[in-house]
Amino acid sequence: MSLVTVGTVAFDTIETPYGKAERCIGGAATYISLAASYFTKDINLVSVVGDDFPDAELKYMKKRGINLEGLDIKAGEKSFFWAGRYHDNMNQRDTISTELNVLADFNPKLPASYRDAKYLMLGNLTPAIQMKVIKQMKKRPKLIVMDTMNFWMDIAMPELKKVIKKVDVLTINDEEARQLSGEYSLVTAAKVIQKMGPRFLIIKKGEHGALLFEGEKMFYAPAMPLAKVFDPTGAGDTFAGGFIGYIAQTGKINFENMKRAVIYGSVMASFCVEEFSIARLKTLKKSEINKRVKEFSKLVKFDI
Repeated sequence: MSLVTVGTVAFDTIETPYGKAERCIGGAATYISLAASYFTKDINLVSVVGDDFPDAELKYMKKRGINLEGLDIKAGEKSFFWAGRYHDNMNQRDTISTELNVLADFNPKLPASYRDAKYLMLGNLTPAIQMKVIKQMKKRPKLIVMDTMNFWMDIAMPELKKVIKKVDVLTINDEEARQLSGEYSLVTAAKVIQKMGPRFLIIKKGEHGALLFEGEKMFYAPAMPLAKVFDPTGAGDTFAGGFIGYIAQTGKINFENMKRAVIYGSVMASFCVEEFSIARLKTLKKSEINKRVKEFSKLVKFDI
């Protein structure tokens, strides 16, 4: 089923305790689309880059079944760039540099072929851009999933809440859930946030897994224990891509299928962190995904 993904396509420079990668490929829409491509091939990307973005990487995306008709390539301009350094525990990072470049005046325009998509994944961007995309759809998609962050809560909370009211699934981390709701308990925070609009809420807890909420129902998915995490960049976006990709593949919008989608999202994120940038997503095989899904099920299986 057709899926529209909206977000950044960018360059990153990343430093972790395991090394450094200079000007590697990054961006929310990049990770989301590549992860989703392992489940569905009808993916329509919306983003903007400069003409400095490698043509080889664009060709690879097309090879993965990602439609780039909605990718605006600005001649003579530079792509969005972010540089960061992770601490030893990988849960903390310092932003070294952020260069908006083409993203500064990004005005998304959806091609006609995108506007009747069944699924919409709004990557982490300004609430104003997310709203523009929603308004360009011919009719309301079957499912709208939205990612956001504390930065927009700090500077654009009224606009953010307007977008949240229009989505079906909101994905945020535990600190963001507490900030958005004003509640410390994540169970209480979930109830407050669901009243803002979304039917489903996913609260990501990094290396401690993720929580899924729908009304009074709650599901906890652990994170795959890994010996080494080389690069956490893009893990949340890869989770989102695996999640929405699985939903688009199965077409079922219910709590039980959402639980499975959360597991598949967690599996994709666990592969993403094994190498820098999108390197692991490029070499991944469907058999590896299926094998790790089974390993995930063993983590939580028990008899009473």
